[in-house]
This record gives sequence, C-alpha cells and structure tokens, in this order.
Amino acid sequence: MYHILVTGGAGFVGSHLCDRLIQDGHAVTCLDNLFTGSKRNIEHILRHPNFTFIEADVQKPFTGQFDRIYNLACPASPPHYQHDPVETIRTNVLGMITCLELAKATGARVLQASTSEVYGDPLCHPQDETYWGNVDPTSRRACYDEGKRCAETLCFDYHREYGVDIRVVRIFNTYGPRMAKDDGRVVSNFILQALHGEPLTVYGDGSYTRSFQYVDDLVEGLVRMMETEGFTGPVNIGNPGEFTIKQLADLVIELTGSSSEITYLPPVPHDPKQRQADIALAKAKLGWEPKIELREGLKRTIDYFKSVV
Repeated sequence: MYHILVTGGAGFVGSHLCDRLIQDGHAVTCLDNLFTGSKRNIEHILRHPNFTFIEADVQKPFTGQFDRIYNLACPASPPHYQHDPVETIRTNVLGMITCLELAKATGARVLQASTSEVYGDPLCHPQDETYWGNVDPTSRRACYDEGKRCAETLCFDYHREYGVDIRVVRIFNTYGPRMAKDDGRVVSNFILQALHGEPLTVYGDGSYTRSFQYVDDLVEGLVRMMETEGFTGPVNIGNPGEFTIKQLADLVIELTGSSSEITYLPPVPHDPKQRQADIALAKAKLGWEPKIELREGLKRTIDYFKSVV
C-alpha cells in the first residue's frame, strides 16, 4: 500500500483517479481548493477509511509523508482557466514547485498531468512527444499552454538538479461522468445542448479535429505511467481516433435522440485546427492503449448527464 497525494483530486479526472487508487488498496489524500472541483465528485468516498480530503490551495507549501504525488491541480477548460489567467499560471508554476519540493523532501515520486495543449496549434500531425509545439505566448490560451510547458520544465530541472523521481504525461481531450456542466468543453456542451433540445454550437466550419478519450482509459494510463520504472516521459495519453467537431455533434444528436440542429459560429482565436494523439510511445513503454470507443463512452457520459440535469 502506498500513501498517495492527489492534488486536484475533487475534480473530474482527479476524483476518478482517487476511486481507482482506493480500489487498488492505497491510502489517498485528496487536496483541492474546490475552484473547479466539487465535493459531490468525492462524496461517495469521504467516509472511506483510506481516504482523506483537505481543502487547500496547491500553491501553498504542504507537508506530509507520501510515496506518490499525482499533480492534477489546474483548471482544464478554456472558460475556467481564462477566468483568472494569472491565477492559472500561478497554479501551474507555483503548484508544480510545491509538489516538486515535497517530493524532494520526502523522496516521493511525482507525476505531472500535463496536456496536449503544449503542442499548441500544431505544424505536424499527428503529434508525438518529440514535437516542441507551436504556441503563441501572448494569446488568451497561453496562461494554460505556457503554464503547463513551464511545469514540464520544472519537472525536468528538479529531476536533473535534485534527482527528483518524475513522470510527465501529456493528456489529450478527456470526457466522461462528473464533467462539470459549466466547464465549456465540447463534449459536455454538446450533450447538454442536445438534452435540452437547443442548437449545438460549433465554432468554425466543424472541420477542426480532436481525439476524444474516455476517463477510465486516462486513469489506467496515469497509473501505469506512475508505476513504470525508469521512464520519465513525457508521454502522450490519448485516444488516437481523430474526429471532426461536426462528426462529434452528429453522433451526440444521434445518441441522445435529440431534435437539435447545428449552429455555426465564428472560430475561436488560436483554437488548434488539428489534434490527434500519437501513442506509439505509450504502447511501447507502458503497454497502454485506450479500450473504450467514442460511441460507447458517449453513451455512458450521456447517461450521467441525464441523471444530473
């Protein structure tokens, strides 16, 4: 049994990770300031003897003896991370330093939940880990993109300078139960619009592409990466299936049985035109690849939203 700290553990992905780690028999401490996380996501494990919840900000130094640290603390959807961009950068940079200093002091292994957004609006397709990215540091998205890039830099500098045991995972678009209704991500937006019979809003002509990964597949990838010896990453964890936003909208309408139509709006500035995970490295190093197809994952996610709307 490991003693594990999960920052951002009351969030969408973090809460699923806490579930998995407790299921695996570990003692889990969840640290979250509840800015985008919610106690509702972890209420079913609050009384579990191996679970501890601490409401706190990852930017502030935290003490404790842990074997593993998963750093998932940061708003991940554009409306949330652009709400207070300076705070987003602080969370990415200072929060990363907090986790790395704790790992340095205690000998813990730390995994950073980075993002495919480090690739920016990519000039190569699909994106593998050798690509350095195409990011505008002055854009409204940069607080997240550059914040995550800096967090990766910190990980590797702490690894080189102090011998901190690090793991870096670049997460591609993830969806599933417990997504916040107001998070502004395309999957939750489309499902809620379809369930309410409202037009599905597509920004641009619908030709932009994304890789959509079900949350259970992501959690499996995170755990495998944490427990793989001798491999720091970075490594892509995502579903290599590439879909246009129009295809996603059509599928959501079909699976919900909605009468909604699609409305096209002007494209969002700096929104990447293509995103597809190259997971060859994850297959080779972790023996990991996603198992849940988009249609099945959307059915599960739609069932969840039906229960909360």
